[in-house]
Amino acid sequence: MKFDRNVMMGWAIAFLLGAAVTAVGLTMTNRVRPAPIVIVPPEPTASPEPTTTPGPMWVYVNGAVAFPAVYELPPGSLVQQAIEAAGGFGEEANTAVVNLAQPLSDGAQVYVPSRAEVAAIPDIVVNSKTTAIDVLGETAVTNGVRLVNINVATAEELDTLPGIGPSTAQKILNYRDENGRFNAIEEIMNVSGIGEAKFNNVKELITVGENP
Repeated sequence: MKFDRNVMMGWAIAFLLGAAVTAVGLTMTNRVRPAPIVIVPPEPTASPEPTTTPGPMWVYVNGAVAFPAVYELPPGSLVQQAIEAAGGFGEEANTAVVNLAQPLSDGAQVYVPSRAEVAAIPDIVVNSKTTAIDVLGETAVTNGVRLVNINVATAEELDTLPGIGPSTAQKILNYRDENGRFNAIEEIMNVSGIGEAKFNNVKELITVGENP
């Protein structure tokens, strides 16, 4: 059986085209596929720990200053700022025993003695939350508070107590002259003008001393 030459050529061309297509297909199949793109989010940044802002300090300033009272002072204040807040030293202040550079803490007391008082060491002039004996004599320092002995205190010393002005201080002296010593701090309410509310303001600041 004889084949036409043209038919043979057609089959040959078809075979070659098929081989070429197969080769191209295999090449495409074997191409290296690109690696998938992975997006890695950055590590979260740790938030800084919140810092506590120190609040104001409350300091009791009394003794030989212009305006004895409890004052609000910024953190880091020194004795100098406390005395300035109280209007400065009084005329009779014994400034030699006061350390103006001493730092203060919340709840401290700054007591400025007068020149008539026995000289006190600076560590006693500024009282923190400790217990000590005041070298000034007829007072004591308990839990950071310089107590005023209402049996021996002068009118000026009584006047440093909150709510006790010159008039009430004189009434306390008159009561002592007429009735003798106080046997308990509660007896100060027997003085005209001192009720329970005023007593509550001073009860942590006064003492009757040791009973005889």
